[in-house]
Amino acid sequence: MIIKRSLYHAFRGFFGFTRWMGRRFTPAGLLVVFGLCFSAFLGLDTRRSLAYQIFTLLACLVTLAVSAGILFRGRFQAERILPRFGTAGLPLNYRVVIRNTGPKPLSNLLLFEDFEDPRPDFRTFLENPEPGEARRNRIDRFLGYYRWTWLISNIRRTPIRPRAVGSIPPGGQATVAVETIPSRRGVHRFTGLSIGRPDPLGLFLGMVSLSLPQPLVVLPRRYPLPPIRLPGTRKYQSGGVALTSSVGDSEEFISLRDYRPGDPLRRIHWKSWAKTGRPVVKEYQSEFYVRHALILDTFQEAAFSPRFEEAVSVAASFAFTVGTQESLLDLMFIGPRAFCFTSGRSLGEVNHTLEILASVKPCRDRSFQTLTALVTERAPALSGCICVLLSWDEDRKDMIGGLRRIGIPVLVLVVSDVDAFDADTGDLGPMADAPEFFHRLKTGRIGEGLARL
Repeated sequence: MIIKRSLYHAFRGFFGFTRWMGRRFTPAGLLVVFGLCFSAFLGLDTRRSLAYQIFTLLACLVTLAVSAGILFRGRFQAERILPRFGTAGLPLNYRVVIRNTGPKPLSNLLLFEDFEDPRPDFRTFLENPEPGEARRNRIDRFLGYYRWTWLISNIRRTPIRPRAVGSIPPGGQATVAVETIPSRRGVHRFTGLSIGRPDPLGLFLGMVSLSLPQPLVVLPRRYPLPPIRLPGTRKYQSGGVALTSSVGDSEEFISLRDYRPGDPLRRIHWKSWAKTGRPVVKEYQSEFYVRHALILDTFQEAAFSPRFEEAVSVAASFAFTVGTQESLLDLMFIGPRAFCFTSGRSLGEVNHTLEILASVKPCRDRSFQTLTALVTERAPALSGCICVLLSWDEDRKDMIGGLRRIGIPVLVLVVSDVDAFDADTGDLGPMADAPEFFHRLKTGRIGEGLARL
């Protein structure tokens, strides 16, 4: 454990150093630093080599460049204008307004965005092996460097290259257009931004950092879906339409009738009573409408998995499509606890459901029966279910079988790494008599699989 912790801190320090070097030194500056190190190695014996003279020259250049960069003391104010949402895999455009509050004009400025530190903590590093790590040699498994780089690549989400700002006069401002493509869904947290200016030699960047914390919700990637007629019929909903508006009871007005003992006073129609001289009440009928469940399987051991990300994208694709229809959609999944979010009609926006899916994480400390219990509890009000599963084992077959036994139509989508799109491949279990509602989707070919629905 001590050795692992030492390796972890070594990786952490090395990552921080290389990130600082890559940001503060220009490409020409990095070339000079490389030459400095190489000449230092060759010039160890000053009597046999003149490389030490090159080392001295390069050391002077680096010293002058760093000294000039440190003296950069610009004063700025900045505002970042972000959109409400971004979407993984799609271009994201926003603007940054920078104001020069200092007394001097500034030119050749560069804008750098600052994000949360992508380095994992020690526990994450220790408990999350890289996929296929068991096939690496003993040294690689012991050191864990490939695991470290894999974790960094999964945590780092929005790569943004430095942007040229140009010149800003005293009291003036410049607007910088930034375009990037978020690689992953989730809440991307900006911590600030830095404004750099190269020294006269063009080797080192002086830097001024501004604290500008701001979150950006990046929605899951969505795939186009063909026209789909979802299974299920209209069902009685306790509370009906008004329940979806969170106001009072949800019943539909039918007609007026004479008052009967026991009718609630709030249903009295006062205008009709005034006209007829006898109490009249409003009569309602309970609402019937379609209510689907979108069930997302979150149960897996790995903290990061392409298969899980694809499952979330599939769920987001259905949430975006079903949300535009005249129905309710219950998104059900298990996280730290059981969750059920309802959207559709007037209860919630589709973007709210997508925002929830943007933050879903794998469940690693509960059993699949937790999800089965949540679905079973809400099954009587459901017209149909769309199940996005990560595997097709006995626990999942039992849940699907239970839904079908009580007459609820089910569309099953199994996201796997197996190259099998044909529903006849493998054991269909409770879906054997309805293979048209069972589909396997392969990671990396999700769009192709959904197009065949």
